[in-house]
Amino acid sequence: MDKVNKVVLAYSGGLDTSVILRWLKETYSCEVVTFTANLGQDEDYDLVKKKATQQGVKEIFIEDLKEEFVRDYVFPMFRANPLYEGYYLLGTSIARPLIAQKQIEIANKVGADAVSHGATGKGNDQIRFELGYYYHKPDIKIISPWREWDLTSRTSLVEYADQHSIEIAKDKRGEQPFSIDENVLHSSAEGKVLEDPWEEAPDYVYTRSVSPENAPDTPEEITIEFKQGDACALNGQSMTPFKLLKALNELGGKHGIGRVDLVENRYIGMKSRGIYETPGGTILYHAHRAIESITLDKEAAHMKDELSPKYAELVYNGYWFSPEREMMQSMIDKSQANVEGKVRLKLYKGNTMITGRESSMSLYNPNLATFESDDIYSQKDAEGFIKLNALRLREKK
Repeated sequence: MDKVNKVVLAYSGGLDTSVILRWLKETYSCEVVTFTANLGQDEDYDLVKKKATQQGVKEIFIEDLKEEFVRDYVFPMFRANPLYEGYYLLGTSIARPLIAQKQIEIANKVGADAVSHGATGKGNDQIRFELGYYYHKPDIKIISPWREWDLTSRTSLVEYADQHSIEIAKDKRGEQPFSIDENVLHSSAEGKVLEDPWEEAPDYVYTRSVSPENAPDTPEEITIEFKQGDACALNGQSMTPFKLLKALNELGGKHGIGRVDLVENRYIGMKSRGIYETPGGTILYHAHRAIESITLDKEAAHMKDELSPKYAELVYNGYWFSPEREMMQSMIDKSQANVEGKVRLKLYKGNTMITGRESSMSLYNPNLATFESDDIYSQKDAEGFIKLNALRLREKK
């Protein structure tokens, strides 16, 4: 085992990372520095600091990254309209690169020679964290406890915590119903009661939205304004990226929008079932596609649609800092130069319905598209166009 003097741990204060903190000290006889990223999740950060202090941590970093997260990660990703396997809006995936970057920055600041995380050896997050670590510091030592220790279950973690007088939340004891990850973009739940894909997820799994059946019986109409592909105002009020997404979360949650029950293919090879809630992101996704529909050239829009699944796959698999993702981002950002204007939506019982869109950069020409008579388009020209395209079909024999 390599000698480690100081390690920076991505720390939430939950069961896993609380046990990891103690385990790192015992196993590596090293100093542990904790780093907690505030990405807009509902968390008691004073309690997180208290838990770290109780375990003797002297250097505790809790950073407010809410605006940076939405501005520099969520919004650039949403310009690509990414959906992993047709459904997942990548709420957990997009958070990991920023956490990894900040963790390395702290490691450099405090002179740490290692970093550590609480991701398991079965999941995607270990890959996302570690690709980020290696990008920012190629020679960094990475400690992944779940791949090293002999604590093989949640029950064994609880027993370890009891043996070492580690304070853990009461709802972590016994059978953990499911695992949750949160930030301002989404919440995700997986494990235990969700492991049978045939069984409907119990309602208590959902924390950000009401059931569509219990949503208001009256639809609510809103407007979102865009500038160069990014949302900048809600109902005529300019907002920062984080505040706008948070406001959309409240609207979407109220109307039961953004629930996804998905069996997905993890990068590591296995299938897993997750329950995702992305109320504000779902509204934003549909609104962005609506403003693009009148401001993007046909072929540019179709090329973007071809790129989107690949882009989503890169983010999902942890390649945010890869040259191919950056190349795609440059192309996507170029396409957004004229993606500006206003979209009107109606929110109703789990549905996000587009009711209008307008832009000073609009390519939509009502005089050309009309079913009434016009002096712009000769319908006779279509005959030659069709015959040329039918040539190979007519000559197939």
